[in-house]
Amino acid sequence: MQLIAKDSDKDVAYMLDGFDYPAILVSADYRILATNELYRSTFGEIDVDKGARCYQVSHGYQVPCDQAGESCPLAACKSSGNKERVLHIHSTPRGKEYVDVEMLPIRGDDGELKYFVEILKPVHIASAELSTQTMVGRSPAFNTLVEMINLVAKRDTSVLLMGESGTGKELAAKAIHDASSRSSRPLVTVECAGLTETLFESELFGHVKGAFTGATSNKRGLLETAEGGTLFLDEIGDVSMGMQVKLLRLIETGTYRTVGSTELKRAQFRLICATHKNLSACVASGEFREDLYYRINAFPIVLPPLRERGEDISLIAKSILEKFSKKDMYHLTESAIKVLEKSYFEGNVRELRNVLERAIIFAHSNIIDVKILERCMLDVSPRNDEKKERWENLKTKELHYLNELLIYCDGDKAKAADIAGISLRSLYRKLGT
Repeated sequence: MQLIAKDSDKDVAYMLDGFDYPAILVSADYRILATNELYRSTFGEIDVDKGARCYQVSHGYQVPCDQAGESCPLAACKSSGNKERVLHIHSTPRGKEYVDVEMLPIRGDDGELKYFVEILKPVHIASAELSTQTMVGRSPAFNTLVEMINLVAKRDTSVLLMGESGTGKELAAKAIHDASSRSSRPLVTVECAGLTETLFESELFGHVKGAFTGATSNKRGLLETAEGGTLFLDEIGDVSMGMQVKLLRLIETGTYRTVGSTELKRAQFRLICATHKNLSACVASGEFREDLYYRINAFPIVLPPLRERGEDISLIAKSILEKFSKKDMYHLTESAIKVLEKSYFEGNVRELRNVLERAIIFAHSNIIDVKILERCMLDVSPRNDEKKERWENLKTKELHYLNELLIYCDGDKAKAADIAGISLRSLYRKLGT
């Protein structure tokens, strides 16, 4: 999108009220020239006569974002001459919040870049402050995850969530669903692990009376419950080969049969799958169907382990304690927080949660100190034991890199392949698409 400024600065500022989101008008030297009413009601008033810079107001920085270690949409806009987009954490009257920032360049009569319109869309799928309802964090690894979710949520693309056990794949699935156009419809979770093929088929598709021994009445399947919403298949790597064939047919045709019935039914849902397994290795070993793998892996997202989110541990721990609290809010001492930050949680957030639940039981007051944590962390290794991190499988490392590269390229796979030094075909193969 290219806008041309032909009127006075004041006239250009008036167009901000035509946007459906908070917006500001910024000069090429980062000065905020005007704001719209939605911005003022969401983020507060700005005295534009004092020459406030966007990076000062949004982040409290003294230098532009790209000089403070973050991506700067305005600098990117100057470089490309086109619209740019980035996910940022902004300071607001309510604290730190995630914001999807879109920057539009405006050219003067001479064709030179003169103004920039910054459109700020609040992102509610994650929190940069304490929260008991959503994922929380501020680390670069977590920011990448939030940006990937934010990019794909509003589309109907199938998503494959990959990551170690306890990294929050179910929360990520909920975030995708809540930010999608299907959010008013159900999010239905199917736990694939531990189910026999017969039971899995019955749970998913439902059954009619007499379909098998014990089927004493008709049963509605979870797929029917998910109609119009999102179907989340958790630990899909544990699905039997026989059931994989039926899942593939369901995804390809959008149809299924209730167990024991010949009636063909249609299903309408958005598919999200999750696994802690390396599915590409399972395909190579013959444990997982290659055609199904490519069907569910349209948009892969790798959830980072907790050891890659060290700076988030304090925020996560405090959010967990707030969720546990009834009347008294439990508090971690500074030294206790440092112990947590230096620990290697093999079970990730789930293990951290278990440690804190034990700590509440051991605590004689609402203060949790190092001595209490020591009683709760007998099986937790110190974080300097990073063998697993150093020897993480190459496929996962490569996906981390490619995910971040795609975000940088705003989803342009040809550009990403060129930067990565591989062919477009190789990029598709590595992404499993």
